[in-house]
Amino acid sequence: MKAIEIRNKYLNFFKKYDHSVIPSAPLIPENDPSVLFNTAGMQPLVPYLLGEKHPAGTRLCDYQKCVRTNDIDEVGDNRHLTYFEMLGNWSLGDYFKDESIAMSYEFLTKELGIPAEKLSVTCFAGDEDCPKDTASAEAWKKVGIPEERIYFYGKGDNWWIAGEEGPCGPDTEMFYDTGKPACGPDCQPSCDCGKYVEIWNNVFMEYFKDKDGYTKLKNKNVDTGLGLERMAFLLQGKETPFDTELFKSVMDKLEELQKVDSIRSRRVIADHLRASIMITCDGGRPSNVDRGYILRRLIRRMIRHMNNLQINLNELGNIIDVEIEALKEMYPELDQNKKDIRNVILAEKDKFVKTLNHGEREFQKEIKKLEGTKVVPGRVVFRLYDTYGFPPEVTKELAEENGMEIDMKEFEKLFKEHQEKSRQGAGQKFKGGLAEQTETTIAYHTATHLLHEALREILGEHVKQSGSNITEERLRFDFSHPQKMTKEEIKQVEDLVNEQIQKDLKVTCEEMSYEDAKKSGAIGLFTDKYGDRVKVYTIGDFSKEICGGPHVTHTGNMGRFKIKKEESSSSGIRRIKAVLIKED
Repeated sequence: MKAIEIRNKYLNFFKKYDHSVIPSAPLIPENDPSVLFNTAGMQPLVPYLLGEKHPAGTRLCDYQKCVRTNDIDEVGDNRHLTYFEMLGNWSLGDYFKDESIAMSYEFLTKELGIPAEKLSVTCFAGDEDCPKDTASAEAWKKVGIPEERIYFYGKGDNWWIAGEEGPCGPDTEMFYDTGKPACGPDCQPSCDCGKYVEIWNNVFMEYFKDKDGYTKLKNKNVDTGLGLERMAFLLQGKETPFDTELFKSVMDKLEELQKVDSIRSRRVIADHLRASIMITCDGGRPSNVDRGYILRRLIRRMIRHMNNLQINLNELGNIIDVEIEALKEMYPELDQNKKDIRNVILAEKDKFVKTLNHGEREFQKEIKKLEGTKVVPGRVVFRLYDTYGFPPEVTKELAEENGMEIDMKEFEKLFKEHQEKSRQGAGQKFKGGLAEQTETTIAYHTATHLLHEALREILGEHVKQSGSNITEERLRFDFSHPQKMTKEEIKQVEDLVNEQIQKDLKVTCEEMSYEDAKKSGAIGLFTDKYGDRVKVYTIGDFSKEICGGPHVTHTGNMGRFKIKKEESSSSGIRRIKAVLIKED
């Protein structure tokens, strides 16, 4: 069964159970500081999981485009993917455990035809904070899963929370038995031996965690996630996602072009190219910070592996065309944006070729300092990698050509320290996100609307938001504009925003069709992402935007708006950092 057939079956199945199909949000989050990219189906829905009313109702389903970046360096094995698609269905205070589990079982066994005996499930074992989830176990027994295939695990396996505080609850996970031999008499879904593969996760959000502990939520929500690529390769009887139609054409093309054989390098190229295409299509651009840095890193790592295979880099345009052709049935927007995607990725390829040349010159400078030694220190290898993007394997080759070797142990130690810092940074990005809305972050969210409209009035209607990041301390707002703002323009924007705050404008929300929202003059970002009904937030007679919320009810108590910095974010994109200063 092809991936698109699984997706369509999923959406049609939940439509049958009165779920509204909502479109995928873009990969680049809108007004969400918690992650660089949308990392799961629930990410764009956090405001609604926290109590905001969704215009499409209380039963939702969708497919969500996702990127996860913590394991980029692991890509190349048989399972890690940077870009993936998550299928999800949600209950916002509607059905709960019994109905959710019954629908999941029916979809897996009836719609996908998975034999019931191949399914095992896990539930929360309970602890001093929250009781054992016997209700889920009983629901599984009721649909036909025998007790011996129901397992109980602790919070590390069967509990979900976004960040350190926020809505949370036990989950139940479904596992597919691949038929591989058990690793021993105690083999079960918690094993990493490959016999059991997790295919679906239903989270039952019935608690809220804060610094004082856990309390029960007023509304109980269900949040689910099913990985499409994983389900596709299992149902097709393949060993990895790279063996499915999602990757086959580009993998075949790489094999045709390569002069050196490496399955790992082919997988890295196929994965990173797909992720780069999807990020670029949704407005991402290579840069040295945040998501732009991730995109740059993906493209450059892909090029390094093309070099490993000794593929002529001029073939990259043809490889992009092959990938877009393979994916356009699932993502028609790729074909529509093909020219732009090609231009961005090929321009970054050309920059990296220059980087490689620069790195070689820097290497030559370093070895002159090392005259009389036979080992290039790991710190030098790491500096070339970290500062110039120069691949350690290229440094190794150059060292060998000069009768030297490199200290890989020191390099790997420094690289692991660098990875750990990156992962901690990613964790900090998640902390303080939409799951921890406060009066301050809500005021900053409202301020981005005022800032957006002020920029359009002062600089021109070409200004479009390309991202934002909000914390308790400040807002960051990225927008399209070709040049640096002048001091006069910055002052004008500040004054215009503060004027609206001082007017104590009323903030109202209306639900309407997307077409009516456009006719009303509301600004709509990422216009292909909206469903049939949307929320439109209006701030006095100044700003009108399609947005999920939440916002202040009046602008008067937001504080004084002050722009702290205006700078370049990436080519054609400017960035403003601003604060709201509370005055007595």
